Amino acid sequence: MNLSMLPNALTVGRMLSVPPLVILLLTGHYGWALVVAIVAGISDLFDGWLARRYGWTSRFGSLADPAADKIMMVSSYLTLAWLDYLPWWLFLLVILRDLVIVIGGWIYHLKFERLEAQPTQLSRFNTFCQVFLMWYVLVYLAGFPLPPEGQTGLELLVAVLAVVTLVHYTWLWSMKAVVISRNRRPGSGV
Repeated sequence: MNLSMLPNALTVGRMLSVPPLVILLLTGHYGWALVVAIVAGISDLFDGWLARRYGWTSRFGSLADPAADKIMMVSSYLTLAWLDYLPWWLFLLVILRDLVIVIGGWIYHLKFERLEAQPTQLSRFNTFCQVFLMWYVLVYLAGFPLPPEGQTGLELLVAVLAVVTLVHYTWLWSMKAVVISRNRRPGSGV
């Protein structure tokens, strides 16, 4: 295997770790679920570092990496909500945010220009907080004593960030769309 494909291989491996994570959660093997989640998180950091450090980037990687993150988050949040360890309203809010962003991005891509998957710093922080909440719950389920107030605070932070990042992306893409529309008008000089 060409070493430049290693980030993509790690991303695919992360996608393949989702079914075992869900099965471990559903069967009550929380310690092992935590191990799988931590290994997936480390592989995400490592593949990103490799891609940036050595320039091992690809169109596949730019799409598959965030997709792998979303598959992991949606699956773990859905499973944790199903098991009553996360509130359903939070799961639905996170899913609604992602759906609106994906559909909005697709519409923007079709109507205006090719949309590159470039998450903002705020969106990266949102993802970090979502992952941290998942790990917090898994650490607690694995038997480590954590205060329930910590989970409540993280749930509220994730909820606020979901709304704020949705508004942020909507604003950014709307402003870009306005500029593109103005430049397309007859007599705009373009």
